[in-house]
Amino acid sequence: MAHDAPASASASAAPSAVTTVLHGSVLVATIHNPPVNALSAAVRRGLFDAIEQADAAPEVQAVLIVSEGKTFIAGADIREFGQPPVPPVLPDVCQRIESCTKPVVACLQGAALGGGLEVALAAHYRLAFAAARLGLPEVELGLMPGAGGTQRAPRLMGVKAAAELMLSGKPISVAAGVKAGLIDLLVDDETLSPLEVGLAYTQARLAQGAPVRRVRDMAVADPAAALATLDALAEDTAKKSRGLVSPLKIIEAVRAAVELPFAEGMALERRLFLACIDSPQRAGLIHAFFAEREVVKVPEARGATPRPVARVAVIGGGTMGAGIAVAALDAGLPVVMVERDDEAIARGVAHVTKVYDGLVAKGRLTEAQKAATLARFTPTTRYAEVADVDLVIEAVFEDLDVKKAVFRQLDAVCKPGAVLATNTSYLDIDAIAAATGRPQDVIGLHFFSPANIMKLLEIVVPARVGADVVVTAFELARRLKKVPVRAGVCDGFIGNRILATYKQAADHLMEDGASPYEIDAAVRGFGYPMGPFQVTDLAGGDIGWAARKRRAATRDPRARYVEIADRLCERGWFGQKTGRGFYRYPQGARTGQPDPEVLAIVDAERNRKGITPRAFTPEQILSRYLAAMVNEGAKVLADGIALRPLDIDVTFVHGYGFPRHRGGPMKYADTVGLAPILADLRRLAEEDPLFWQPAPLLEQLVAEGRNFDSLNLRG
Repeated sequence: MAHDAPASASASAAPSAVTTVLHGSVLVATIHNPPVNALSAAVRRGLFDAIEQADAAPEVQAVLIVSEGKTFIAGADIREFGQPPVPPVLPDVCQRIESCTKPVVACLQGAALGGGLEVALAAHYRLAFAAARLGLPEVELGLMPGAGGTQRAPRLMGVKAAAELMLSGKPISVAAGVKAGLIDLLVDDETLSPLEVGLAYTQARLAQGAPVRRVRDMAVADPAAALATLDALAEDTAKKSRGLVSPLKIIEAVRAAVELPFAEGMALERRLFLACIDSPQRAGLIHAFFAEREVVKVPEARGATPRPVARVAVIGGGTMGAGIAVAALDAGLPVVMVERDDEAIARGVAHVTKVYDGLVAKGRLTEAQKAATLARFTPTTRYAEVADVDLVIEAVFEDLDVKKAVFRQLDAVCKPGAVLATNTSYLDIDAIAAATGRPQDVIGLHFFSPANIMKLLEIVVPARVGADVVVTAFELARRLKKVPVRAGVCDGFIGNRILATYKQAADHLMEDGASPYEIDAAVRGFGYPMGPFQVTDLAGGDIGWAARKRRAATRDPRARYVEIADRLCERGWFGQKTGRGFYRYPQGARTGQPDPEVLAIVDAERNRKGITPRAFTPEQILSRYLAAMVNEGAKVLADGIALRPLDIDVTFVHGYGFPRHRGGPMKYADTVGLAPILADLRRLAEEDPLFWQPAPLLEQLVAEGRNFDSLNLRG
């Protein structure tokens, strides 16, 4: 009969990070480091000591590693990021687990990510609950697995599956892990505990005489085919990663698993891991990681409680309205969509249905799941249908009078306490709120297109909105799996206000001598997926044209105004949707071709203004482009439109394609130094003192020897 006894006679009032208890002949090592059992120094030491204890105790025949709570091990302890390493380091812990002379079993639940999965790979047997997630996401932080993941995973899964797991950074299901050979047993009875399941499995293995089974003793199958696969992956990754350091180092380490003995492969993995640690990309990616967690800490969250949201409505069934409806439906919410007439609502239904038809066609959704989702979707032309919803999102044409009219109707029909949100990209939300008798309920929810895919959600806070409405918006963002950023009210909020400024810088460059194609190429070379003129063509040139015409009456007469884009719009060249913009799109092509007629229009505009074109290097293009972005970002901060520099960084990484590995524009400015940027601005201000006037905040930070990160108050 099995007996339970403490494996150590010592006792402590505070629970240890790893406790050991003997169940019969099985030593159970239980990790307890809430909330996610991160691999702190105490956890690493506890696991190391547990294996030492098991090897030294004759009565121990096997070891079972489990965790308390809902998570096995979610990865490294972020509190140790940037700190000197405390021994034992994780590679040594994993080596000690694998070297144990008695079978070691790991039972996984919840998340087994990064170093957590590497601990499991070092065990001799692995079982996991069906709902667990398995992943090696280090690439998202500019890193790579550094505790044997690149050497053990290929031996278990094959090089293609293992490399793709590491290169994507995305977790896989336990079912996929079983199929790949990563997991030995899937546990589908969620009523059992990891201890119960793990003990039964371990005792069964002992009864069968199961041996110690070390992954390091395995070899990668068919080395020649594996190397050919890695060659193809390396070529593809070099194209996709746009200069990122860690993806190619991952492939190099996986190649070592094929070509080198295990110990030599581990040594190479460690060297490559440390090279990633020293990379500036890692600093940018770590900044982005922390910024995404800090961005939800807003003043309104300190004392307010979110309002309940069980049912939502979307006003408008165009591309944006349909995308918002899909995002809400995907979150499990019932959605009412309102359009002005039968024809318009039919188009809205078609937009929504098309998304789900596409998912079915790709095998990511069944017909039954599609039907169940659409059963929660109510299209209508009657505003009365929104009388009982908890939150309404308006997504109609970007015209202030139109939006005011919609909000007057919502004010008349919505129940007291309903949140009324506008999806405007630029317009004055205080003015929209004033059109209602309930300005305390009105907020901006600026989605980015396509709204069901893009992660960013600007939560725009007008003057009279209630704090509970702000926290309701943040809670909705969480449910929709969006990355929310709090913004103040101004023309364009955070993102579009800064965008308008650096797009002007690009226009100036074009008029002064750089072609739109040279500018786009320079910006792509920096790491953006698209350049500014490609983005204009994708969004539709008519949108910017309408905004420019709207601002014409208030434009400073001293300000430089480039009319090249207007000349294209006057010809009906609005970009991809019309087949022509700054680029040509023959036969509906998604990728544009340079257009000699556009260059002729550019030349004609230069001649009309008496501008002699001059050449710009890619470095000169980027210097002006990014200086304009950073300078306007400093003004946005000073105006209180963004709470902190990190809010701007998150906005641009998630909504505007700023390369994540550079952390965001304000982090990038800190990386290159604020003093050189200020010097560039002062030099450029000699050409155009109005546009290039340095932001007072930037001048102040340089004078005080501080950077933007000093304004990121954390806590």
